[in-house]
Amino acid sequence: MARPRTTARTVEHPQLSQVSLQQVLEALVDPVRRGVVSQLAKAGEDMSCGRFESPVSLSTLTHHFSVLREAGVIRQYYVGTTKMNTLRSQEMQERFPGLLTAILTASAAEPEPTAT
Repeated sequence: MARPRTTARTVEHPQLSQVSLQQVLEALVDPVRRGVVSQLAKAGEDMSCGRFESPVSLSTLTHHFSVLREAGVIRQYYVGTTKMNTLRSQEMQERFPGLLTAILTASAAEPEPTAT
């Protein structure tokens, strides 16, 4: 039998001042990750991991969330047992002005990602 959790779950996030442009671009080069970012931007609200449409398995999608989080593009937090995702658009705009908007605009002109 599992012991009850005594502390809240937390997720570590980098300060954007510690994130390089290279790291952000490498995170966003993958079409599945760009799809996650696009869905968050279009939703205009935080989304649970299970709400995303993706051509990859949930375990693979979990990896993509981690890459985006480590690059400072998204923030994740728990609501009970549900992991929520939010786009760090304001912080990204301050650190890399116009970058996220340009990538989302260019990405919208491309076909939907396929499983890789």
